[in-house]
Amino acid sequence: MKLYFSRNPNPRLAVATARFLNAEVDFEFAAPFAEGQAERYRLLNPNLLLPILERPGRALWEADAIACFLSRQVGSNLWRSDDDEPEMIRWISWGKENFVKACDMVHWERGTKLRYRIGPCDEAMVEEGLKAFHKAAKVLEAELSGRAWLLGDTISYADFRMATFLPYNDAARLPIGDYPALARWARRLEQIEAWRDPFRGLDAPELPPIST
Repeated sequence: MKLYFSRNPNPRLAVATARFLNAEVDFEFAAPFAEGQAERYRLLNPNLLLPILERPGRALWEADAIACFLSRQVGSNLWRSDDDEPEMIRWISWGKENFVKACDMVHWERGTKLRYRIGPCDEAMVEEGLKAFHKAAKVLEAELSGRAWLLGDTISYADFRMATFLPYNDAARLPIGDYPALARWARRLEQIEAWRDPFRGLDAPELPPIST
C-alpha cells in the first residue's frame, strides 16, 4: 500500500496516524494540482485532494477513513471498535464542526493564504475564527481537566483529529495557553514522536514560507 501525502494538515494527520500505528505502507509525497499531475491522481481521488491510500482494489481517500482502515489492518484500538466507538465518533464529528473548524479558519487567514499568496489576511475572519475557537476551547477545557485524553486514559484517533491544526500554531497563533488542560493535552501529544515529527526520514519538501 502507498500513502500519498503533503505537509498540509489533513495529509499530515494521515501520515502521523500511519506512523503511530507502524502500518506497513510506503509514503510518497504528491502534488496533484501541479502541472501535468491531475490525471494521475484523479484516478485515485476525483477531488484531487490528499491524503490518498492506494491499496489493492479501490483507493481510499479522506484522513478519517484511512485512519479507520489502517487501525483495523494492524489490530489497533486507536480507532475504537468497542463500546467507546460512538463517543470517539462524537468527538470527531463535533471537532470538525467546532474546534477543528475554528482552528482552520484562523490558520487559513494567518497561514495558508499568506503561504500560498492567495490574498491578504482578513482580520474580520480571524476574529470570527478566534471567537469560535474560544467557545469550543471552553468545552474541551472542561472535558480535559479531569482526564488525559478525550476518551479517558488512552489515546484515540479523536485526539489526533481534534489536534489537526495545532502543529501549525506558529502561523495561526491560537491562544492555547489560555486553557491549561487543553495546553497539557497538546503537550502530551507532542511527546509522541509520530505526532511530533511524522515526516522524519521522508522525502517531503518544506511548506512555502509565509509571506509578510
